[in-house]
This record gives sequence, C-alpha cells and structure tokens, in this order.
Amino acid sequence: MAYPPPREQVVLITGARGVIGSAVVRRLARMGYSLVLADREEPGFSPEELAGAGNVTCERLDVSDRDAVFELVAQTMKRHGRIDCLVTVAGVTSVGGFETITEAEYRRVLSINLDGVFFSNQAVMAPMKAQGFGRIVNIGSILAKNGGNARPWLDPHEQAGSANAVYGASKAAVHSLTLYAAKELASHGATANVVAPGPIQSPMTVNFPEALRATIPVGRLGLADEVAGTVAFLLGADAGFITGEIIDVNGGAWPD
Repeated sequence: MAYPPPREQVVLITGARGVIGSAVVRRLARMGYSLVLADREEPGFSPEELAGAGNVTCERLDVSDRDAVFELVAQTMKRHGRIDCLVTVAGVTSVGGFETITEAEYRRVLSINLDGVFFSNQAVMAPMKAQGFGRIVNIGSILAKNGGNARPWLDPHEQAGSANAVYGASKAAVHSLTLYAAKELASHGATANVVAPGPIQSPMTVNFPEALRATIPVGRLGLADEVAGTVAFLLGADAGFITGEIIDVNGGAWPD
C-alpha cells in the first residue's frame, strides 16, 4: 500500500493530555492528521491547539482495561473505517528506592505502563494488517536502559526522588514488546518503533537535581516538542524502512 497523505490518516494517541502527549497532538494536528485523543479523563484542547487537524474526537480511556481499549479501536474503525497510526504516551511515574516499592505500587505502574501499551498495540494490529499499512510509536524511556538517573553510591538520597526500578522495568518491557510487534507487522506494511526520551522539561522536573542535569552532555533537559518531532518523523513517509528501533531523545545522556 502506498503511503497515504496525513490528511487521509487516523491516529490514536493515548495519554493525549500529558506534557508529551499534548506536544504530539499539536504537532500532528498541524500536519493535518485526523486524531482520536484518549486519556484517563476526557482530554480537552483549544481550537488553537488543534488547528489544521482533520476530524478530532476526544475519549475517556483507562488503558489498563483491555476491553475498553479494544472497544475504542472498534469505535474508531466504525467511525473512520481505518486506523493508521498508534502513539502510546499514557503512563505513570513512580519514585523511590527498590525496597520501598509496595506490591500495590508495582501492580499500578505495570498495569498502565506495560498492560496499556500491550493492549493498545494488540488492538490495532488486525486493522493495520488488513489495510496493509500502519505505524506504531510507543513511548519508552532512557530509564529502560540506564538503571535510573540516580547515583545512590554517591548520594543515597538521590534515589528517593528519582524514578524507580518498577518504572524502568515497565519501560524496558515496552521496548521489548515493540521489537516483537515490529517483526510480526513488517510483512503487512506496518512498522513499530519506540521513542525513548531522557529527562524532559515539565512540571515534574522543575526540581530536577542540578547534579543530575550536569550529567546530560548537551547541558539541559529535553523539550516535549523534540519528542513530538521524533514521533512525527516515525509516522511519516520517510520512515517506512525503519522498524524495530528504539530512538533515543536524551541529549547524549545514554548514547548507544
């Protein structure tokens, strides 16, 4: 199948109202995509934020609910007759030391960060295979690779305010499942990739320790728009030969 222009494509974005999700929404709207925007609370966007978009629908979605995810994909197919792209941004963070993670917290993080991505990918695979085209971009993390930003051997207190082991494990699993999806979709004209951000400027990183900021070679936190630009590239015509890749957007903090 030839690459359809953005104006003819439908993109489902989970976690649409978050810092990165909102940046992705604004970027894809400007490019003319039709958008299905999902978040735990029904996302609301101003006309200015959605300027240029095709058809836009906003939906409440708990990504940890498999039936709800599949139902939203079915509704999208019924409404639009297609689903071309999936961008999974929905996720939660969790901080503290390894030994402080309760079972409830462990389950909470995995149910959203891993289950939500798995269910979303699973739900769109059949429609993408049937139409002979698709793009999946899952948001991973540098923390899936580096064992966390904190340096507890230098300062034991850094880990208390830093993302923890279960968060990193959830994102590592996202990286892994994307590689499987990429292989299963490749012969059907569909791709699956990960964008793995480093620390991104947001309300959550206002108090990001200067000592850790200094470990980022470019000397600053990343911008959500930089992540969104990478997502947009992977959805585009020029990325048709890129699949099963983990694209780092981390300022050189973890080069590989």
